[in-house]
Amino acid sequence: MGTASPCVTQAWGCPAEPSGSSASPAAMARVPSHEHSCSPQQHSDSDSEPEFSSLSPSIPSAIPVTGESYCNCENQSEAPYCSSLHALHRVRDCRCGEEDEYFDWVWDELNKSTATLLTCDNRKVNFHMEYSCGTAAIRGNKELAEGQHFWEIKMTSPVYGTDMMVGIGTSDVNLDKYRHTFCSLLGKDEDSWGLSYTGLLHHKGDKTNFSSRFGQGSIIGVHLDTWHGTLTFFKNRKCIGVAATKLQNKKFYPMVCSTAAKSSMKVIRSCASRTSLQYLCCFRLRQLLPDYVDTLEVLPLPPGLKQVLHNKLGWVLSMNYSTSKPSSSSSSGSDSDSSCGSDAEACQRKRCRRT
Repeated sequence: MGTASPCVTQAWGCPAEPSGSSASPAAMARVPSHEHSCSPQQHSDSDSEPEFSSLSPSIPSAIPVTGESYCNCENQSEAPYCSSLHALHRVRDCRCGEEDEYFDWVWDELNKSTATLLTCDNRKVNFHMEYSCGTAAIRGNKELAEGQHFWEIKMTSPVYGTDMMVGIGTSDVNLDKYRHTFCSLLGKDEDSWGLSYTGLLHHKGDKTNFSSRFGQGSIIGVHLDTWHGTLTFFKNRKCIGVAATKLQNKKFYPMVCSTAAKSSMKVIRSCASRTSLQYLCCFRLRQLLPDYVDTLEVLPLPPGLKQVLHNKLGWVLSMNYSTSKPSSSSSSGSDSDSSCGSDAEACQRKRCRRT
């Protein structure tokens, strides 16, 4: 039983909430979420169990993660620009990695927490515009039906606090349930999976070390393969691991959540494709030629065919399934990157043998 905390501003540099702890690399472990109610009453986390003794040192929640940006732009510490945003945030930001012009989905105005504001044609979500007293979340405006789905979320603000997460969930996830509680919302139940900025993967209330941390300027990619039933995460366009399998016959939405005041995330890519022979061939070509930024650059194909493949499956031919190596200074735990390409390929071969 913990004492209640009043609504407090989670601005950068103001320690407004307790930090979460990284799990040990050994196994999945259930640990307390250190949630705080925004009401003057006491709050009890009934799902909590005693602290796991071998947890890694915690990350100070009020200190933003740095050094994990996709690019080296100097203004990654500045708030991004959007004309409809408050004047405080009207600062031009870098657009590195934002090449796409067509998006299969954007954020859903009708399915979001109250503490969110959409800008930039509903591609950017801003959390807790003035102060934070809980967890806000949002989902995409399109159900991820059968086929291949790939999207990228760019961290466009300082990344700090109890949690900022990228993941997926079903329509059963209540996005406003923890609006007065600081927690890791995605992965708190069986209906969602979430990758935390601390590098922890959450599902069914459990968490395990999965990757190095990510911060402002980081690009987190997500590949949901409903044909093979796999969920794969990427960081700065390098694969960091297969997070889940056996996801066939389930309906998901892309989701993000944040407890940090004045935080924001932006959809910079959202693509979809049928699981066709064309897709499988492009996927295999990419595995065979992983060292090139774009596989189409080295294939001896007619210009017209290259353009067609670029328009339809360019995201497949540019995905990097080679494993990323975390730096010793930025990693909060052990990385599980090494199985990314092999797991995806093995799963694909197994499924193809059944057809």
